[in-house]
This record gives sequence, structure tokens and C-alpha cells, in this order.
Amino acid sequence: MSLTWSAKDHKNTSQPAATGQKRSRNDPGNKVTVVLGAQWGDEGKGKVVDLLATEADFVCRCQGGNNAGHTVVVEGKEYDFHLLPSGIINSKSISLIGNGVVIHLPGLFEEGDKNEKKGLKGWEKRLIVSDRAHLVFDFHQVVDGLQETERQAQEGKNIGTTRKGIGPAYSSKASRTGLRVCDLLGDFKDFSMRFKNLVRQYQSMYPALTVDVEDQLKKLKEYSERLFNMELLNA
Repeated sequence: MSLTWSAKDHKNTSQPAATGQKRSRNDPGNKVTVVLGAQWGDEGKGKVVDLLATEADFVCRCQGGNNAGHTVVVEGKEYDFHLLPSGIINSKSISLIGNGVVIHLPGLFEEGDKNEKKGLKGWEKRLIVSDRAHLVFDFHQVVDGLQETERQAQEGKNIGTTRKGIGPAYSSKASRTGLRVCDLLGDFKDFSMRFKNLVRQYQSMYPALTVDVEDQLKKLKEYSERLFNMELLNA
């Protein structure tokens, strides 16, 4: 689900439009446009958002993770988006990743850098990230795969997830053991302790899970330094 809105002072008239009259794309009259699929996936939502973003001041993503995928073609170049709102292509709009999104930081920066090489310039300056968004860790992705394997063995079938760790990350959020962007940017010693506790929690449930904790913390520290240079939303 994606949300776009315009802060422009649209003229609001109470007079009904003439029969058959088409609403102007330059003055839609509404300040908020919601793009919601029918829950089937692969419905072209990204392309719709890309079109609407040409007239939006803000393009917001409110939930999900990098298991989603949108491909937008601009002037013959293909841009692939998984975490970034596809409207970020519009250099005149600001993109926002809301607190309902679960963010895999390696995936976010890899996606941005990859698209930057294709011509997506200045994307970090046009992106606002909620510091209340929960983080997807690499071990969440491993757990996702372990759960799928377990379902297959026990039930003869699995869900068919993308194994991006989205379900386990939301599970951590629901159980109040997950970690957010603001936790990473706060006291890193406290973050490290909570990270280790979360790893131990999952290892108690999945003994086969192995995590190089110190290596993961080192990488997360590097990502935190990059996040410090971005605009964050405290909400």
C-alpha cells in the first residue's frame, strides 16, 4: 500500500461537475490519494504511484518490507524498487518510509546505490525515514527460511515467502522485542545488548540458527553512520 498527498492549496468547490466532464489532472481537488491493491500482488501499484507522484509533494510508504517489488521504466531505464517508494524517481517530491514499514538496512542502501548508478541522483536527500520503523536483521531472513523448511517437513507445504525476513521481523515487533531505527541511532551499547538478547531468543527456538553477532553489529554501526546523514521523522 502506498500513500501520496499534495500540500498544495487546491481549490475546493461545492458545485458538481457537468455531466461527462473529466476532472483535471492538474487540479484533482483532493489532497490525499491512496493506492491500495486487491491483496493479490503484482497489480501494477508501483506504476500507478509513479504516475501520481508527478503531481505529489510527498510519496509515502506505510507498511511492508523489501519483499515487495516494483519496476518502473523511465526514458528506457529500468529502476527496481523494493523498499524505496517508487515515486522517488520524481526529483520534485519527497519520499517517506513510515513507521509501519520494516527496514532491512543492507537492502535499502544496496537498492538506492544500485538505482543511483542507473541515474537516480540525490535519492538520499529526497528520502525521509521514520525512526520508529522496525529493523529487519539478517538472522530474521535466516529464520524465515527455517520456518518455511519446517512447515514443508511438518505439513507437506509452505507459505512460499520470499524469505526476506518480513514475517519474523513483524513477529519481533508484535512481541515487543524488536529493534527500531531510533534504537540503532541511540546508545549503541544498549542496542548491542538488546540485539544479542534477540538473537539468543531466536536461537532458543531454532538451535540451527548461527549468527556472527560481532560482525553483524559492526555492519549495523556502519549503517547507523549513514542514517545520521539522512533526514529522519520522529513519528
